[in-house]
Amino acid sequence: MGSVTRASLDKQPHEVASMFDDVAAHYDLTNDVLSLGQTRLWRKEVAKAVDARPAQKVLDLAAGTATSSQPFAAAGAYTVPCDFSLGMLRVGKERQPHMPFTAGDATKLPFRDDTFDAVTISFGLRNVQDTDAALREMYRVTKPGGRVVICEFSQPTWKPFRTVYTEYLMRALPPVATAVSSNPDAYVYLAESIRAWPAQDVLAARLQGAGWSKVAWRNLTGGVVALHRGFKA
Repeated sequence: MGSVTRASLDKQPHEVASMFDDVAAHYDLTNDVLSLGQTRLWRKEVAKAVDARPAQKVLDLAAGTATSSQPFAAAGAYTVPCDFSLGMLRVGKERQPHMPFTAGDATKLPFRDDTFDAVTISFGLRNVQDTDAALREMYRVTKPGGRVVICEFSQPTWKPFRTVYTEYLMRALPPVATAVSSNPDAYVYLAESIRAWPAQDVLAARLQGAGWSKVAWRNLTGGVVALHRGFKA
């Protein structure tokens, strides 16, 4: 697992998938602890932005155990949780056997063009090997008039807080992860991937480069997380 503990290294899909396989059983609980309970608030904001409705089709990428997919299904949308970690999918299927869990790589999605009314990914885009390819694939499988919603860790907007936040990520997070996670190395990698992720305006520009229009973002928790949205013309 040492080969993927530093975000500066290339993200090889099979290595990242294996890492998430290892932490699948306790991943949701660990995230709640490490985010100081903020994860649930962020997911509520994602649900509002996606605005899933009955008869719509929603693709939830990097869905893991489908915790993120539940609000869309509860709203009446046909929701497809998709992930490249088979371990995550197995845990999710055990918990929610009625959902159509699908194994898939975000850079080569196993769906036809113009299939979904909305495509969303929460805290997973930074783990994809080729971000731009993933943004183009999301665009391809979205219906004209459809939308993309990306929730991802970002850059805090207030500089003093940004310093404190970075210190928390690199110093506090690994010991906490050791106490609550079966694979603390995975969280060292995740901490570094957060620190290396581009700022809000950079991701917005990449969305536009992939074809998305009306791209905008909103900061949550002072920019710790950013919610980006775009539309397919």
